[in-house]
This record gives sequence, C-alpha cells and structure tokens, in this order.
Amino acid sequence: MTAQSWGLLALLLAVTLLAVKPLGLYMARVMEGEPVPGLGLGARIESWLYRLCGVDPAAQMGWKHYALALLVFNVLGVLLLYAMQRLQGWLPLNPQHLGPPSADSAFNTAVSFVTNTNWQSYTPETTMSYLTQMAGLVVQNFLSAATGIVVAVALIRGLARHSAKTIGNFWVDVTRATLYVLLPIATVIALALVSQGVIQNLSPNQHATLLQPVTYQQPLTAAAGAPRMQTVTTGTQTLPMGPVASQESIKELGTNGGGFFNANSAHPYENPNAWSNLLEMLAIALIPAALTYTFGFMVGDTRQGWAVLAAMMIMFVGLYAVCNHSEQRGNPALSALGVSQLPSSQQSGGNMEGKEVRFGIAGSTLFSTLSTVTSTGAVNAMHDSYMPIGGMVPLLDMMLGEVVFGGVGSGLYSMLIFAIIGVFIAGLMIGRTPEYLGKKIEAFEMKMSAIAILVMPFIVLTGTAIAVSVAAGRAGVANPGPHGFSEILYAFTSAGNNNGSAFAGLSADTPFYNTALGIVIWLGRFWPIVAVLAIAGSLAAKKRIPVSAGTMPTHGPTFIALLIGTVLLVGALTFVPALALGPIAEHLMLWSH
Repeated sequence: MTAQSWGLLALLLAVTLLAVKPLGLYMARVMEGEPVPGLGLGARIESWLYRLCGVDPAAQMGWKHYALALLVFNVLGVLLLYAMQRLQGWLPLNPQHLGPPSADSAFNTAVSFVTNTNWQSYTPETTMSYLTQMAGLVVQNFLSAATGIVVAVALIRGLARHSAKTIGNFWVDVTRATLYVLLPIATVIALALVSQGVIQNLSPNQHATLLQPVTYQQPLTAAAGAPRMQTVTTGTQTLPMGPVASQESIKELGTNGGGFFNANSAHPYENPNAWSNLLEMLAIALIPAALTYTFGFMVGDTRQGWAVLAAMMIMFVGLYAVCNHSEQRGNPALSALGVSQLPSSQQSGGNMEGKEVRFGIAGSTLFSTLSTVTSTGAVNAMHDSYMPIGGMVPLLDMMLGEVVFGGVGSGLYSMLIFAIIGVFIAGLMIGRTPEYLGKKIEAFEMKMSAIAILVMPFIVLTGTAIAVSVAAGRAGVANPGPHGFSEILYAFTSAGNNNGSAFAGLSADTPFYNTALGIVIWLGRFWPIVAVLAIAGSLAAKKRIPVSAGTMPTHGPTFIALLIGTVLLVGALTFVPALALGPIAEHLMLWSH
C-alpha cells in the first residue's frame, strides 16, 4: 500500500472515531426518549404525528407485536412504492415524460428500496421520474434505514432490561430515528455536497452543443433478433438534471446505495471530487460506528461498545489492505507488455481499469471496501474491472454478513449475534453455561442465532446454484468462465445481504433476475430481523446474573479476538468453495502465465 492509501485510511478512521462518542450518546438519548436540547420543534412534530396516526407513545410492545408492526409497515411500503412506479406516467414532476417500468422491474425495485438494499437493474435517470425518486425512493431510504436502527435498539434493550416483557414501541422508535437522527444529519450532508458541486434541481434535462460532431456505434437489434451495430453521429450531448444531492446524502448516511444516475457515485454529478468522495465515505461510516457507543451506553458499560468497534476496525483495515494491494499490483498480462496502467501523471503500475482518475486507486478501493462492509451498495468504481482478489474483497465483505461496521443498525445487531455465538462457543470450551452481559445464552437464543446467521448463505448459495443451472440465469452473463460465475455469485450475495452493489457485466434487468433477486432480498432482510427480535424478547425476560469469578469478560483483547474469529470461521468459511470457483480460480489462471 502507498503512503496515500494509508493516509486516506487514517483520515477516514480518525474523523469517524471523533464522531463515535457524541453521535452515539445523542442516539442513545433520542431512542430512549430523553430530552435533548434544541429539539423542541421536533418534539412538537413528533407529538402531532402520534395524534394523527392514533399511536400511544407510552405503550410498550412485546417482541411478537414489535415484529408484526415492523412487517406490516414494510409490506405497505412495498405496495405504495410499486404503485408509484407503475403510475408515474400519470403523476406530476415528470418533465422527461417517462413511462412506467415493467412489472418485474417495479417489484424488484420496491422490495429493494424498502429493505435498504437499493439494487438497481434499471437505468435510474431514464426510468424514474423526479416524483418517484423523491417521494418514493428517497422516502424509503429514510424509512428502511430507520427500520435497521430500531431493530438494533430493540436488541440492545433486550440485553439491558431484565425480567421485562417488552422491548419498546416500533412506531415511536421509527419516528424518532427518522425525525431526530436521519433527517437533520442528511440535510447537513446534502448542503455540504451541493457546496462541492452535486446538483439539486427540478429542471428538465439540458442539451449542450458539442464543439464538433461525434460518431460512435451502438447495438441495434434487427427484426429477426440478430444483433448488429449501428453508426450514429450526434452534435449534442444530453445533460441529466434532478434532485441529486438530497438523494445522495441519505443514500450514503442510511447505507442504502441506490444512485440517482446509473454510474452511481462514479458520476460527477453525484460525486464530483476527492472531497465529496471523502464526505460520502464519512457519511457511510458515521451511524454504524456510532451505534456501537449507543450500545455500550444503553447496557451501562461503554467498554462493550468499544470492544465491538475495535473488532470491526481490525477487520476493516485488513480487508482494505488486501483490496488495495491487489489493485496496486496491477494486471500482470499488461505489465509483461510494458503497458502503463495509470495516467501519465502518476507512477506506472496499478490497475486503473474501471476507476475514476479523480479518485485513483486509493479513493476507489477504500470506497469499495467501505460500501460493501456496510451494506451501502454505492460504488465509485466498477468492481467487475478489479483484479480477481481485489474483486473478491467486496464479495467477502458481504459474505461475512456485513458486520464490519455493517449497515445502519443491521451491522450492529448482526455483530451482536456473532458475539452471542462466540460466548456460547467459549462456554462450551470451558464447560460452563455461556453468558453475555449478565444474560444466560440458552437453547432458544442459539436456535434463533443460527437462523439469523444461516439464512443468508442458504438463500445466496441456493439462488446462485439455480441461476447457473438454468438458461435464463446464464443468459445474462457477459463473461465466460470463473469471472462469469463471480458475476452471478456477486449478484445473489449482494441481494441476500441487502447491499445492492453490482459486480457489473451481468444483465440483470430480466424477469428471471428481477424476480429471483427480489425474493432473495426480502428473505435476506426480514427473516433474520424476526429472529433478532425473538432473541431481544427472550433476553429482556431473563434475570440478570451477577458477575462471578467464572464470568468471561466481554470487553478485552481476548473477547475481541474471539469475536473476530467467530465472524471469520462462521461467516467466511461457508463460502470458500464458491469463492474457489470464482475469483480464486480466476486469480490462479491470471498469475500462472
């Protein structure tokens, strides 16, 4: 790794760490309903919303009631977003006069945005109207992120409470997470992005006259279905417009990932320069990292939160180092020919294919690693163009369960599930009943933890196996051999982990992939959530056990090592055979010559 790579990593982690305690403490107070100075207006809006919706904010819910409210809320979100897409041709704020997307594409998009996945098999700027983008996709960016936060808070309450039958009120939690956490921070980030050149308007697309005509070829399908190329000459360029900054801010802050443009965060209107790139990365890491302090504060021992954060950071640095090193080495086939793989202003060597010059290898690999460990799905470089091992890192990031920081809320509750599994394994090794934060870990918690952890690899590997076995799945692959397998594996891994990023190279806007990935996305989001809420309810009902000489400390180096080992062993080893068929095989083929 270069000095630039280390410096950028250090800057990102330093600023993130500075924000962990104040933001984590703020979120803990907000979610527990404590008064926070300066939020008087928000409190009045909150009270008005409860009266409008007939919600009693003082009422508490058991885990089953909480889970039911969450599922109903998100099912209604899918139905509303699907209807908005299908009717957008008759709705306002559609200056491009865009028609409705196909039924399978609308289904996939509705499920994707409601589940915090934001998988996009379509071209956003030519498919979605401004109204659909703002009132549909952006709204779900807020609500899906809030859903992840409240599930994490519910699990924390399960660990913090004792002899209790309730874990909170879903309607109050989702309102407070949206109103006090996501909205104000996203507004500040949107204004900062506008200052860097990210566009924010409701104008129709603009047309610029070129200094000289450009001739290019584009594919054209004949009546018989045989593809051929058509030569086109144009003297104008279409510049897409839209409310981009407002979507970009919550896209990153809520670890959503859906771009306003097809090029996502590689597009200069979404991510103009190195400073906006750093700001977007900070937005991605901010809440997932701070929630670890929220956890420690709410359970009454901040050391617990710092231990979880330390495990996350150690794994993140290691994953980034592997990805960056792979891309800095470059393509051996090009190196053997003496071809420089970097712009003339930089040193020779390194793989710049699919990367923006304004970000370079350091800014691209750090963004790619961060976005795939946090279920964000945003990309500022094409993962399909990475070297095999460099492309394997984003895959592995997701296969770990996206617990290294992880998604907003989902990263923390998934990491706590690994912590429960880790202390259970440790308890078996020393021959005593496992405990975590004074709660006995028994058969029910382990069954639910197994469900929460194993659902993802089951649906990912099953979906991949089906896709490579049927013609409809293989038809979308642009590259043969191991790389093509990696494209399919990446798509289902991204869907099952609610990430939403694409490897590129796979034509996924087909009825098969829209339907199959939509099902995987839904199961990958809500099956584990129900299991996590069941664990929260079970733990809340337990009595707290006093600390004894046999209690395993869960805040020191030994526990951090145990937690990392559990994530790697349980999370990663499941996918080793699949990785061997894809990126590992491709790497061996490339470097064997």
